[in-house]
Amino acid sequence: MTDAATGPLIVGAMVRTLGAYPSGWRHPGAHADPRTDAAVLRRVAELAEDADLDYLFFGDWLATGPDLEFRDPYLLARIDPVSAVLFLAGITERIGLIATVNSTYADPYATARATASLDLLTGGRAGVNLVTGAEPRAAANHGRDAHADNETRYDRAEEFVQALRLLWESWDEDAWIADPDSGILIDAERLRTAALQGTQVRVEGPLNVARPPQGHPPIVHAGTSPRSRALAATEADLALIAAGDPAVAAATRAELRALAAASGRDPEDLKVIVPVLPVVAETDAAARAIVDRLLLLVPLDDGASAHAQRPGFPANRSLGSFLDVAAIAPDDPARAAAVDDPVPAATAATFAEAAVRTLDVVRARTGRGLGGDHPVTWRHLVAAHAVPANFVVGDPSVIADHFELWRDAGAADGFNVLSAFQPAQFEAFTALAVPELRRRGLIGRQGATLRERLALGAPRLAHVEALASGR
Repeated sequence: MTDAATGPLIVGAMVRTLGAYPSGWRHPGAHADPRTDAAVLRRVAELAEDADLDYLFFGDWLATGPDLEFRDPYLLARIDPVSAVLFLAGITERIGLIATVNSTYADPYATARATASLDLLTGGRAGVNLVTGAEPRAAANHGRDAHADNETRYDRAEEFVQALRLLWESWDEDAWIADPDSGILIDAERLRTAALQGTQVRVEGPLNVARPPQGHPPIVHAGTSPRSRALAATEADLALIAAGDPAVAAATRAELRALAAASGRDPEDLKVIVPVLPVVAETDAAARAIVDRLLLLVPLDDGASAHAQRPGFPANRSLGSFLDVAAIAPDDPARAAAVDDPVPAATAATFAEAAVRTLDVVRARTGRGLGGDHPVTWRHLVAAHAVPANFVVGDPSVIADHFELWRDAGAADGFNVLSAFQPAQFEAFTALAVPELRRRGLIGRQGATLRERLALGAPRLAHVEALASGR
């Protein structure tokens, strides 16, 4: 197995066509119309495959509403992830394609059929990200009165995974005989049912799709609850975690791998992936200027704007709210500041700890300071506080340093790369950062299938485990 502390990292692109930062679509030249997503998907896939990334990853959200416009505009209207990967299957040749499926609402037979089909059509490049859902509005969209509680959702998710594995195993590798002389097409004894009768999932099978080339397409899962961590450790091939600090990530990775080992798995078969939002340019100054522009483009509620009346506009995107966080007294003259005024050094010296951290982030990511010709304004602070992001900002060496530090700290087996806006920032990452990552040996995994590229062992056979447990 590849050692995450020395070998190439797993690097995939998490595709959000409207950009991963809420104001990204407003950046000059950025893609801003989901009706033309096909062109961006083609471009991203072309860039990712030319850069030899390991996979394209498509998340999902099963509802929409005006509140998403300011918080997560990329969720407002997006291509169904299974449709997206099937679209890209025909115009890519090597890269893995991972689609999200919500096990709370999806049908396991249909999911097994779609993913097995994708795996066959791509020669073993399919993967599936299983989520249980966090959007209450999804329930009504699927004819239910309410979103199920956490325990019920994970009870179903565990059975859902079992159903997928049993259905993927419907056909043995040598079940197809296709002997024209004897007229025998299949060995019926090598075709089996799933026969799963769970409390949440019931499926009979067999699956009417031939055995996937990978046996089991890799399974991805993310979450923070104990049930979610347990599912990731026992069933997932990739566990997605959100951590901004390598020490925290390393501890989480160690915990997940220990849980995997305790369940009887080889912990090397569980890869821990973290998100990263690189803003890259040829120079540090140019990269900081991009972040500076993104912060200025975040729409803010100044107490009088039309945004304040828009449904779902976050109340904390206001100067007054930030001043509360900064512990500025109600009678302080700073309360009268306009959002585009520079932040006085004397006022910044009185900031509470949370506001000091925000100020430090803004200075590091934009190159602005207190006073001078390029000052930090209240708008920068409010935007950075209201819309936090795991930015890594700089030239290619800065991005590569970040990847290398996390790998060497045992904090991650790889990264999901987000782009603040499309397609220019993904173009910059592939053109500028990827060559430096390759030069340092941080990218460039091998394998004809996605499982091979991820350095995963052979899939555990669910029908064997079911027989052993007496199910």
